[in-house]
Amino acid sequence: MTQSTPHHDLIAPGLDAFEALAEAALAAIPAPYAATARSIVIRIEDFAPDHLLSEMAIADPFELTGLYDGVPLTEKSVMDQPMGPDTIWLFRRPILDEWADRGNVGLGALVAHVLVHELAHHFGWSDDDIARIDAWWE
Repeated sequence: MTQSTPHHDLIAPGLDAFEALAEAALAAIPAPYAATARSIVIRIEDFAPDHLLSEMAIADPFELTGLYDGVPLTEKSVMDQPMGPDTIWLFRRPILDEWADRGNVGLGALVAHVLVHELAHHFGWSDDDIARIDAWWE
C-alpha cells in the first residue's frame, strides 16, 4: 500500500484476481506434476454452493477455503467412465477471511497453499509429498 492509498479506499481482490493468483500458483508446480496439474479445472467462487456445504455438513461457509472434486489418481481405473473433469474449487471470501485473520502471509502464498492442498487430494500425496512442494510452515 502506498502512502496515497488510505485504507478506506482499498478494494478486496475479485474473482479475476484470484484466478490470476491460482494460475500463478499452478505454473509454479514442479515438473513431475505440472502437466497433470494443469489438466485440472480451477473454479473460483465467492463461497461453496449451499448443496455442497450441506453434503459436507458444514454450517459456516467461511470454514471451506477449497475443495477437490474428482477421483484421485490413486483410485482411477482405465475402466472408469469420466463423469466430468477433475475440478479444484477455491472460495474467495473464506480465503480472504483467513488471509485477514492471519495477517502474516501474502494472499498469493495463501491461495497457492490452498491449491496445493487440493492438488494433494488429486495426486494422493502424503504429508511428506506436500511438504516438498509447499513448506507452508517455514
